Amino acid sequence: MKDTLETLQTNTLAAIRSATTAAELEEIRIRVLGRKGELTGILRGLGGLAPEERAAVGKISNEIKADIETALGAKKTDLDGAAIGAMLAEEWIDVSLAGPASSKRPERGHLHPISQIQYEIEDIFTSMGFEILDGPEVETEYNNFEALNIPDHHPARDMQDTFWTEDGNLLRTHTSAIQVRGMATHRPPFRVIGPGRVFRYESTDASHENTFYQIEGMMVDRNISVANLIYFMKILLKEIFRREVTIRLRPGYFPFVEPGFELDIHCLICGGDGCSVCKQSGWVELLPCGLVHPNVLRYGNIDPAEWSGFAFGLGLNRLVMMRYGINDIRHFLSGDLRFLYQF
Repeated sequence: MKDTLETLQTNTLAAIRSATTAAELEEIRIRVLGRKGELTGILRGLGGLAPEERAAVGKISNEIKADIETALGAKKTDLDGAAIGAMLAEEWIDVSLAGPASSKRPERGHLHPISQIQYEIEDIFTSMGFEILDGPEVETEYNNFEALNIPDHHPARDMQDTFWTEDGNLLRTHTSAIQVRGMATHRPPFRVIGPGRVFRYESTDASHENTFYQIEGMMVDRNISVANLIYFMKILLKEIFRREVTIRLRPGYFPFVEPGFELDIHCLICGGDGCSVCKQSGWVELLPCGLVHPNVLRYGNIDPAEWSGFAFGLGLNRLVMMRYGINDIRHFLSGDLRFLYQF
């Protein structure tokens, strides 16, 4: 039996050395060491040997089994390493090499100027305890108009030419719809802002677009007044423009606030001398705002006798124009990379 074991060992080790794939190795392992393998069968026959011979053959069998397992493991390591080396040699790409001499190295991308300012504003307001909300661009008539105190017969709807969908919904005309959704999910006191894209069916010029960006803000608490509104707006404008900005508040009509105001800033394009952006007035309308109308609070299931608040809608496009001295709002959606590369 000893001779049989040694022969099996010699043949098995030779087969392992000549194996070229992991599948061949597995086949050898099963044939020799498997439950019905050759070595296993030999070990099962030890019961018929004399005790002293059984001990000697058992010892040799264990040594042979250990040698075969070691050889299998070493060969598998070699085959795996060779496979990885072949794959690297075939598929490896030196990503540090420049492209062909006739082509340019790809330029790194960066954020659109509107995105840059939006993230700055979000940081400013979150530092003051505001939460950032989001909402769909296709809205219901209720969220876009009725819950903001603009019923079907209200003349304010004529101020917002609207894109309607065939199912009776619409492309939101302002991010104030996010304010409605915020009141449905938050109980006062709360502070929220909602940035997003809005749409108006109107003609375009240097200061008007049919697709633009806003940030809606709302704070609801006890005893909120116009002083709270002015305080937060001054902080916002000072942080954005990194300097004191001349502003003015003038009465403005918005169905969802009472009283309502237009917050204008001194035109930073022309310095107040008059240009196409400010329509030769020296001022740019930037930020409609006011105290939240009691009806809007009631639509949000908030008792106006106990709670009050302020709201504002900030035009991001115009804010970026003032920040960087851009004289035409249509540049933002023009797709002209020469414009975007400046930022």
